[in-house]
Amino acid sequence: MRVTILKEGEIRRSVAMGEEAIDAVARAFARLAEGKVSLPPIIRVDVPASRGEVDVKTAYVEGLEHFAIKVASGFLDNPAIGLPYGSGTMLVMSARTGLLEALLLDNGYLTDLRTGIAGAIAARHLAPARIHTAGVIGAGVQARYQMRGLRQVREFRRILVYSTHSISVERYVDEMSRELGIEVLAASGPEQVVRESQLVVTTTPTREPYLRAEWLHPRLHVTAVGADGEHKQELFAEALGRADRLACDSRRQCFALGELHHALDAGIIGRDADIAELGELCNGARSGRASEEEISICDLTGVGVQDTAVAVLCLRRALALGLGTHFES
Repeated sequence: MRVTILKEGEIRRSVAMGEEAIDAVARAFARLAEGKVSLPPIIRVDVPASRGEVDVKTAYVEGLEHFAIKVASGFLDNPAIGLPYGSGTMLVMSARTGLLEALLLDNGYLTDLRTGIAGAIAARHLAPARIHTAGVIGAGVQARYQMRGLRQVREFRRILVYSTHSISVERYVDEMSRELGIEVLAASGPEQVVRESQLVVTTTPTREPYLRAEWLHPRLHVTAVGADGEHKQELFAEALGRADRLACDSRRQCFALGELHHALDAGIIGRDADIAELGELCNGARSGRASEEEISICDLTGVGVQDTAVAVLCLRRALALGLGTHFES
């Protein structure tokens, strides 16, 4: 049995934000909506002593020769000791034999990428056609990937960014203005970001909501990324009640973990609410934005199909490029 090990640098050479990766994840979401995916519940290990958590996600997607098992961590105290907040590793298994075929030592890169891709897919179907200002709350890694993904599906002229960490905002403004070649400005607070943008992405791990319903306005789309656990919340529940159109990556998962979970608990929405899944948008079973005047919100909690899609694409591209270290066992 041969096992291929790919290091982070090789993985970055193999797969990046772009049309090929976005289409691969979109196809996996479509298969999920069609009932052609085996998707077990997330396994989460909380490590409260270090303000950390470890999540295990996986999915088998019919038609793919491999599937991935992803182990990702987030430890809030890591930056204080010079380590990244998040990390991760993916195992790629044969869908025919169940044997391990590759170990992707991506250090969380593939998780960051596939999350940004999900934001791009949401924007493709739900964002206004014309965007002048894109807003992002949070100034970390995912705030970057969300704007990179958005740039693949929409043109926009400026970014408004807000974070409670001023140094992170300064770094974000400098780096993203040079990378994207557009104006990037620091906002005074989340209210300014929401009121002055046509698309907003929230990317923070907060447990206290901050985005208020009264800030929402016509011609706005919001993608909420941070609430990937039942204890996290970025949007006040009333905000979801004000939206004209709701979407998510997985209804079952978001009713347990995401912003929809909090709106459900608050009685703002019911389990029979009209909520489109990304897979339904991708395969045409459901329509996206119906008019430019709508307010739409998409709740993303991260689904195993995304991990399998990017891991399988990464391995295929890496082998074609002759990358990786191979071991016989």
